[in-house]
Amino acid sequence: MRGTKMKYGAMGAIACAAIGAGLAFTAPVAAEVSEETAFVFNTLLFLIGGFLVMLMAAGFAMLEVGFVRTKHAAAICLKNIALYAIAGVMFYLVGYQVMYGGETAYFGMPGIWSPSELTGDAEIDLSTGYASASDWFFQMVFVATTASIVSGAVAERVKIGPFFLFVVVLTAAIYPIQGSWEWGGGWLDAQFGFSDFAGSSLVHSTGGWAALAGAILLGARSGRFGPNASPMQPSSLPLATLGTFLLWFGWFGFNGASQLALGSAADAVAISQVFANTNMAAAGGVVTAYVLSLILGRGKANLAYCLNGALAGLVSITAEPLTPTIMDAILIGAVGAVIATFGAKLLEAVRIDDVVGAIPVHLFAGIWGTMAVPLTNSDASFYGQAVGVGAIGAFVFTASFAVWLILKMTVGIRLSPDEEIVGGDLSELGHAAGSIFSSPEGKDPVPAQ
Repeated sequence: MRGTKMKYGAMGAIACAAIGAGLAFTAPVAAEVSEETAFVFNTLLFLIGGFLVMLMAAGFAMLEVGFVRTKHAAAICLKNIALYAIAGVMFYLVGYQVMYGGETAYFGMPGIWSPSELTGDAEIDLSTGYASASDWFFQMVFVATTASIVSGAVAERVKIGPFFLFVVVLTAAIYPIQGSWEWGGGWLDAQFGFSDFAGSSLVHSTGGWAALAGAILLGARSGRFGPNASPMQPSSLPLATLGTFLLWFGWFGFNGASQLALGSAADAVAISQVFANTNMAAAGGVVTAYVLSLILGRGKANLAYCLNGALAGLVSITAEPLTPTIMDAILIGAVGAVIATFGAKLLEAVRIDDVVGAIPVHLFAGIWGTMAVPLTNSDASFYGQAVGVGAIGAFVFTASFAVWLILKMTVGIRLSPDEEIVGGDLSELGHAAGSIFSSPEGKDPVPAQ
């Protein structure tokens, strides 16, 4: 979403003027389309963008499953499908109104969202420029993305139940409050001109800050660091690769539909530029990560570096995918990949365990992408961007740390040592990823009925 969440009226469109009675045409000229036509195209953009971003939930799930050990695979799948559902419910019950209610410069009042028009209405108000349900759906899938980021960083040792409780608070309050500061027309937008086109900070860094707080309080997986550390082999790098491709694909909806309108030729051109820049930033991230992995691996490449290089490039361009040239986009993605690669090594040095590399990719590269906006967008300032990065980081990390800490002191957030050894599949689900039915003890498969 570019700046404040806008309400669009009728947009212009491409039209051609015929010459004489023949079939020859002049160059395209701008012609205004009807208000209803613009309404339909804008609504369609939200819906297509929304289901593309929804597909990113599958991408996050496959990426996370691929990076964790096999004994946690089914638990990861449950976490990812459930967090998507919880995000939808909480954004409907509370979050949307908190984010877009607009009662104050800091947040709206909690309330259940309801559409402003229905199919049974005698007359549909076209002045908003799109169907309100399409807007709600598009906003909702962004919330779920933020929760997915947290899931990957705390994998293999967080309890599922407390994690779901954290997702409730994240999607109902933490994400919507900071989101209202910019996309809801709040103080960051009004006072500092902060710019975040599709969410390098508002979505990705928010997920990264929440993940960092959880990873610190959870601690590392048993055996991850220290003198008795042992290699923790991912269950399936091919699955992680599939997840990366799904995320890359879904990102076209994430960034492209954040133009918020497809009712004019100018909007169509803008969305095309966003698609091209989004794609090439990821490409720049992959190439850079590959070269870095060869250097760091003394001639041996590392697939995980390349996967996260693609994602870091995507995160980096998300704050401003419209104004850069394609070469700019490649360079922005390349820098993001460098930051994510060395960011992962920094976390290892301070012994913060991030299973999938979510914090370097979404937090570190997200900050870079946000701060890079003024390099190509003259409407943004480095000062305004820095204020936004600092304010969002301080609020989200503090609030998330408080929620994680309360959960840790009350219900507990970490699997017991024995449960961690057995794995989340058997200790929390009672069955492995390769079996649907199991005995009450969670050990011996029970034949399907």
